[in-house]
This record gives sequence, structure tokens and C-alpha cells, in this order.
Amino acid sequence: MAIHPTAIIDAKAELASDVDVGPYSIIGPDVSIDSGTRIDGHVVIRGPSEIGKNNQFYSFSSIGEACQDKKYRGEPTKLIVGDHNVIREYVTLHRGTAQDRGETRMGHHNWIMAYVHIAHDCVVGNHTVFANNATLAGHVTVGDGVILGGFTGVHQFCQIGAYSMAGMFSVINMDVPAFVMVSGHPAATHGLNVEGMRRRGDSPALIRQLKDAYKIVYRQGLTLKEALLQLQKLPASEQLKLFMTSLEHSKRGIVR
Repeated sequence: MAIHPTAIIDAKAELASDVDVGPYSIIGPDVSIDSGTRIDGHVVIRGPSEIGKNNQFYSFSSIGEACQDKKYRGEPTKLIVGDHNVIREYVTLHRGTAQDRGETRMGHHNWIMAYVHIAHDCVVGNHTVFANNATLAGHVTVGDGVILGGFTGVHQFCQIGAYSMAGMFSVINMDVPAFVMVSGHPAATHGLNVEGMRRRGDSPALIRQLKDAYKIVYRQGLTLKEALLQLQKLPASEQLKLFMTSLEHSKRGIVR
């Protein structure tokens, strides 16, 4: 363990033996940090927070702070961060609230760029990319492989489906289905994230199938219920199932 002499680490914090902590960083009580994690200078991590393996926190990030919710009364809520995440400068990750799940959760291999804010009770999957100043309001769910362009804002309780993509300065106030690209103020759909599917190794046949599914939902003037009935007639695939599940679980309605 390499801990700079100016760092302040509470006696009730638990750090693996090889965790690095840079100058003037503060780690509070009820924080656990697993092996291989590096914390640069001037980082603040408050608890209860659980930090996994091989994460990197850049300077001036604020991790596990109490949430910005007027209903919050100091309940012992939690932040959980998985493994292999990169958290850049001035990122803020807040703990959950007692009114919801009681925790904010981030998965593995996420690339979180400078000034991103992830609010209370959000759930972020794996392999996401949040560009500078992207912001999640409270209670947002983000699936695996999502890309949020710079300055994207997501309204509370929205669901962002896996492998979808939002363009720069998007304002998202409804749910985004899996694989769909959105942009604008407010956000509107702009087809499928085809390039993302290719990079994942999806075959041309699967991409064509998802294009057919997209047309059923967005080009045929059907209600969502009617569209789902039509989607059931397409050949089954994991990608189609993921797309349909994101539609079925929508509570705010989908971006159109």
C-alpha cells in the first residue's frame, strides 16, 4: 500500500494492502476498497461505500457523498462500485436514498469522463462510456454498453436500454430502448446504433433483424402494444429479446 503522508484515512475504512492513495485525499469511515485500486490526489470517498478491484479515481472526484435529495435525512444508504472502472476528474457519485433501493450501483469496466454526475439510486451496468458533463438524475437505470455524449442530461426514473447511444447535448426525458440512437432537445430517435453492433461482433443478419424490429416500432404507426405483438413474430435472438424487454419494461414511455 502506498499512502501519501498528507492523505487522511479513517480508522474504520478498510483498504486492501495494495491500494494507492494520493496526496490530500480523504477516505471516510465505512468505506471498503479492494485490491489494485488507485486513488489520485484530492479525491474524497465517503461511506458507506464499497469499491471493487482495479479502479482508478482521478483528482477532485467526489465519491459516495450524501445525495442531493431534500427527503434525505441521513439514513445509512450506500454506494457500490464494481471493478476496472475509470472515474475522471470532478466526477460525483452519490449514495442512494431510503425512499428507493437505498444504494447507487455501478458495474464493471465503465469509462466515466470529467464532470459526470451520477445521482442517488442510479444503476449503471458494464462497459458504458459517459462523456464529459453527462448527468443522470436520481433513480435512472443504464444498461450495458451505453454511450452518453457530452452534456447529455437524463431525467429521473428514465431507463436507458443496453447498447443505446445518445448524441452530445441530448435531453432525455423518456425511456430509450436497447440499441437505439437518440439526440436532440428533447431527444428523438435516429435509428439503430449499427456501428456499435458491428463493434460487438453482431452479424449482418442480426443487424438486419434489429432494423426490421426498429421499423415495426417506429415506422408503421403502431401502438407499443401492437408493435410488441408484431415483434413476437420475428425469429428469436438474444438481441431481439433485449430490445423487446426494454420496450416491455418502459414505465415513462419510449423516446419517439
